[in-house]
Amino acid sequence: MTPPKLSGDPHYGSALSQKIQHRMAVNAYIVEDNDLIRNNLVETLTELAGIHTVGHSATEADACTWLEKHPREWDLLVVDLFLQQGNGLGVLRKCQQRTAVQKVVVLSNYATDDIRNRCLACGADAIFDKSTELEQFIDYCSARH
Repeated sequence: MTPPKLSGDPHYGSALSQKIQHRMAVNAYIVEDNDLIRNNLVETLTELAGIHTVGHSATEADACTWLEKHPREWDLLVVDLFLQQGNGLGVLRKCQQRTAVQKVVVLSNYATDDIRNRCLACGADAIFDKSTELEQFIDYCSARH
């Protein structure tokens, strides 16, 4: 998503302008093991919320490794709870020492009251049900942009 040209912007379209625009974009990392859901999520976040996806993982271990190696390269972390290996709660615990601007969102089919409380206790900023709260999820993500 390219912002409209600002009149008088001598750098519009230049490499400098693109770097500035990229820095201003919200960068998301997605932890989701279902390829179809993950691909749809990336497309939806890009088109509806203007969010750039910097990477993804399908397992707790891969997600935790990426987060450890790239502690400041994400603004939004979207986590599913049930993964190919491990679970999303372990990912939440791994990123508890994030900056104040970095937000962690759980997107799950199992967003019961008990699960919501457990996610919040592990450091999630918000929890959304994949089947009933996608609009609220997109609104939350859009507000970050």
